[in-house]
Amino acid sequence: MIVRALGAAAAAALLLVPLAGSPYTATLLLPAFGYAIALLGLNLLFGAAGLLSFGHALFVAIGGYTAAALTGRAGIRSLEVLLVAAAAIAAVVAIPVGLLCVRYVKIYFGMLTLAFGMLFYSFLYKFYTLTGGDEGMRVLRPTLLGQPLEHLDKIAFLTGPFYYYALGVLALAALVMRRLVGSPFGLSLQSIRENPVKAESLGIDVRRYRLAAFVVAGIFGAVGGVLLVVPTGLADPLLAYWTQSGNLVFMLVLGGFQHFLGPILGAVVFILLEDSVRSLTAYWRFVFGAMLAAIVMFFPRGLMGLLDRPRAAAS
Repeated sequence: MIVRALGAAAAAALLLVPLAGSPYTATLLLPAFGYAIALLGLNLLFGAAGLLSFGHALFVAIGGYTAAALTGRAGIRSLEVLLVAAAAIAAVVAIPVGLLCVRYVKIYFGMLTLAFGMLFYSFLYKFYTLTGGDEGMRVLRPTLLGQPLEHLDKIAFLTGPFYYYALGVLALAALVMRRLVGSPFGLSLQSIRENPVKAESLGIDVRRYRLAAFVVAGIFGAVGGVLLVVPTGLADPLLAYWTQSGNLVFMLVLGGFQHFLGPILGAVVFILLEDSVRSLTAYWRFVFGAMLAAIVMFFPRGLMGLLDRPRAAAS
């Protein structure tokens, strides 16, 4: 009950940010929406299936570069088409990559995903004629629901129509993921996480379910990647770098991977906290890292885990 009330309050606050807050705050939240969608997929893989990917930024970069290629080279500006295309390409890539990765578990799975992520980063960085190399590729402003909105300047576009569009996509993604986690598919993943041998003895094809979770996580990562590059107007190789994957894992742990809303909270808090610390000191990386480390040490269940104590006391 408390979680639902806080979730409703947070949703209302996000809806009011462009109206009551500053344009800077609204634009600052835009990457949090993209990261949150990617984290919903990563949490299905880790929180439900028990597989921690250190290369999830691979799919974020696929989404970003799909948007860049379609808007800049193919002349396709519809954001709906960009999202569907990114999801489809991510699924195509995730199937062969997942077939190799899900054969392993624990650290071996994590290292394999990291290896594939770095391979893709190297491809983006080295093949200049295709990807623009270290300069990246431009992402042109897309249309929203068929509306070009060319009369709006960039700030008005981002803090108005695009903000609510991205928030709507996040809400839809959260709804879909909620249904997946509560479905027989999600419950099967949880049984695999707890005891894969017993799950297999009950007739669950462990590798097939893990592969399906990997593909779904990749799709969510690519959709988040599309929303990440629209505000900046650029897709660059750093989207696939290992530090990006590390940030995703940290956001997941920060919010609390054992709670459904943990990934969303982790993305928002990470972005806002980083911006606040960066504005205070030139040594922001040191301070920011120390703060995040303290949060993880003292709140190992993440920020959402703080709600467990009142409920446990009440029971």
